[in-house]
Formats: sequence, structure tokens, C-alpha cells
Amino acid sequence: MACLLGIDTSTTATKALLVDERGRVLAVSTSEYGYATPRPQWTEQDPDLWWQATISTVRAVLQQAQVRAADVAAVGLTGQMHGLTLLDAQGTVIRPCILWNDQRTAAQCAAITQAVGAARVLQLTGNPALTGFTAPKLLWVREHEAHNYARIGKLLLPKDYLRYKLTGEFFGEVSDASGTSLFDVGRRAWSDEMLQALRIPRAWLPEVSESPVVTARISPAAAQLTGLLAGTPVVGGAGDQAAQGVGAGIVSEGLVSATLGTSGVVFAASNTYRVEPQGRLHAFCHAVPGMWHLMGVMLSAAGSLRWYRDTLGQPEQQAAAAAGRDVYELLTESAAGVAPGCEGLLFLPYLTGERTPHPDPDARGAFVGLTVRHGKAHLTRAVLEGVSYGLCDSLQLMRALQIEPAQVRASGGGARSVLWRQMLADIFGTEIATINVAEGAAFGAALLAGVGAGVFADVAQAARATITVTERVTAGTAAAAYARYYPRYQALYPALAAEFGALAALAREDAA
Repeated sequence: MACLLGIDTSTTATKALLVDERGRVLAVSTSEYGYATPRPQWTEQDPDLWWQATISTVRAVLQQAQVRAADVAAVGLTGQMHGLTLLDAQGTVIRPCILWNDQRTAAQCAAITQAVGAARVLQLTGNPALTGFTAPKLLWVREHEAHNYARIGKLLLPKDYLRYKLTGEFFGEVSDASGTSLFDVGRRAWSDEMLQALRIPRAWLPEVSESPVVTARISPAAAQLTGLLAGTPVVGGAGDQAAQGVGAGIVSEGLVSATLGTSGVVFAASNTYRVEPQGRLHAFCHAVPGMWHLMGVMLSAAGSLRWYRDTLGQPEQQAAAAAGRDVYELLTESAAGVAPGCEGLLFLPYLTGERTPHPDPDARGAFVGLTVRHGKAHLTRAVLEGVSYGLCDSLQLMRALQIEPAQVRASGGGARSVLWRQMLADIFGTEIATINVAEGAAFGAALLAGVGAGVFADVAQAARATITVTERVTAGTAAAAYARYYPRYQALYPALAAEFGALAALAREDAA
């Protein structure tokens, strides 16, 4: 029996997933760890945490599944994007990895934009220069840690550091490289123009491949530590969002996914390189060779409902505990009794700022339109509708680029709600589907490994063989009401943006 191993190294944990050639999950193991915040808005992590977690989780899934190391046909890697992992000439880590959510690099982003030009950066890399991306972090090290900068021999992204530890080889792949601000996303190659403008040596960067291509093989040293067989192929893998897309079957144009986790992600496959003119969508190479993907990100999706539960839902939490029920079921049951539009009540879900379509860290959440007629059920439903409207903003930007979704596949904790899925169908004007797979990026990495090992002919065939739709929801009678309210939602941020900024400035003054 051929088995496929997917390894996903995230900010808080590493997951190893073992599946068979039919996509059936044989074993899963997760090892958690923390990260450091040495200063406000800084986040760093010791790469050895990823490696030790990889060793333990791989050993665990092999033991759980009771499979021989020789049965693992290939390994796929995925994980958090953008992290700056610096190695010296001997392959030793120089300093802790600066993570994707580190916000120290605003000045470096401005410098990149000035050096290359905003329009040219967007054309080449598919995105503005953003604080989360890798290149600004590297410039920060050059400006603030010259002694570390002078030692650099290689620059790797987190999952590619694990490849180095597993194989001894320096390789990357196109989807993860797309989030560095150093990659020509349209050409699927490192950008000589960006490297020259920023004075970054090409020799520091690994060679890149397409995601399903075998790049290296498990070394004898890593085999001894992990229990894998020396010589087992390791494919290029993918950044977490591209691997998540593969794991949801978003491998052809017309398929879109909407993830209702703490944050929300709308992800669309594209046959061509498309760039949103204002850079409001991320444009990256897809893990499917020859394809790209567009992505919109909402910072507080199901996180908005969790905030609401924690802040205003104590009675429901007590009632749920007494009845042995899920508190979210109680909340959404009451919301289902309110008419769409909540009698003119809207919620802006910008509780932690926003990214798409308003890249504004000072954006604030708000209930707008409250009257004495509104009760708690109205507030609950307004939160669900506000998040749905916000996700629709990303979908509308994709439609403006001539991507018309035939189906949106919903995932994440929020997608378990029947009411919320119906709301998405009504607001999006599309079919909303759920699928049989819930393992996300690690599953996608395993499918990529299967393509590299020849278990599947290509990524599309891997998805067809393993992923099935379990439920479909189509737009209903509420769609007409939402079509009337959605423009009012869209008008709120432009009307309030200046006041959001003023409030944020006052809050910073108060905290100083």
C-alpha cells in the first residue's frame, strides 16, 4: 500500500498527516509550540521548534498507522509563508525566524516601493510590498543587525528549512516564493530586477520548482531521526494557502473556496496571471503547475463571532453548558428568527483592522443602525451578515477580474453553521458546497507528494480521486434583501475611515 506524507508547519504547531492513495486519512499527529514577541508588533520563532516537532509527529503517524517506512511513497511540505529564515555558509541558523505576522518593517516596505516604483512592484510580484512579506524583513536585518546580515549564506522560507533538515538540499517552490516580494510571479522565477534594486545576492536564494516536482530525498541522518526511509522523495510542496487550495480541490478556474476560520480567506484558482489594479487581492503562483491563484483576506471572520460570544454571549454559554449543547448553535438559532437585513442593522467586522479590500490596520468594528427595536438576536445575525458581506468584497474583486465562481467551497469552523452557509449562498449569489476533507493544507501537501511519486497523473486528477462534495446550498429568497443591504455595507467604510484613524490615534495617545 502506497502512503503519502504531508507535513504542515504553522505558527503554532506542526502537523504530520499520512493518507493512502484514495485520500483516506490513516494517521494525524500534531505538536504545538510557541513564538516570541520580544517587542510590540514583533514575532519571532526558533526554527529548531519546527524540526523537533517534525521528528516527533512523523514518528507518531508512522507508529499510529502501523506502516513500514518503505510504504511512504513521497513527502509533501507546506506551512506558514513569508518567514525569514537565515542560514550561514555552514547551514547554521543565524537568528530566530521573523514571522509572517511581524509588523516591524513599514519603513522597509516604503523603501522598496520607492526604489522600484509602486506600479512596477505590483506588476512584477503581484502584490504591494507588505510588512508580512520576506524582502522587507531582510532589509530590516541589513539596517539593524549588520553583524547577522554579514553572515548570510542562504535565505529559506519555513517549510524549505524543513526540506533542508530532511534532505540536506536547498530548494524552494513557486507558490511560497510568490510571497517574498522577490519573485516574478508572472514568469514563475526569481526577479532579477527586484534583486538588483534591493541589492540582494541571487546566490542566497534556493532554486525553485513547481509544487509537485521531486526536489530532494530523505537523507540518512534524517531517516534515522524520523523513521522515514533514506531516499524517499520530497516534492516541492506549497505555501499554506496554495496547499489548502489543493486540499479543497480548488484546482481549476471557476472553483473558489471561502474559509471561515478566525480569519477569513477567499481563494480562487486562475488560468492566467491576473493582478488586481490596486493590489487589493494577493496574486501568487498556484501549487498547480501553470496556474495562479488570487486571494482576499479578512482578519476577523469567525473571530468576530467568537468576540461576540465572549463579550455578549455569557447567558448563551451558560445555557449551552447546562444543556450539553454548542453555544454557537444557540446563538445562530436565535439569529435564524430575524429577517435578513436585521431591520437596517449592519455590522463592520474590522475588529483587528482589515486587509481586503481595505488594507487599514486602524479600521474598527461597528454596529451601525441600532434602534430600540433591535434585540440580541438582531445583533447576532448582524455579525454573521457583516462577515459574509466582507467576504463578498473579495469575491467581487475577483469577479471584476473576470473570474466567475461556479461553486464556492466553504470550510473552517464557521462553515459548520447551516444558517451561515445559506447566508453565504444568498449574499454571494453562488452555490456553496462542503466537501469530505477537513485536513486542509497538510492534505494538499500529501496530494502534491502523490503527484510527484506517480500515484496521481497530475494535481487535478489527485483532487478528483480523493475529494467529493458532501452538501450543496443554493441562493434562496433572502438574496433579494441582501442585494439591497450590501451596497449600504460597502458605503460604511469610506464614510467612517477618517474617524477610525482619529480614534486609533487617540487610543495610541492614551496608551503612551
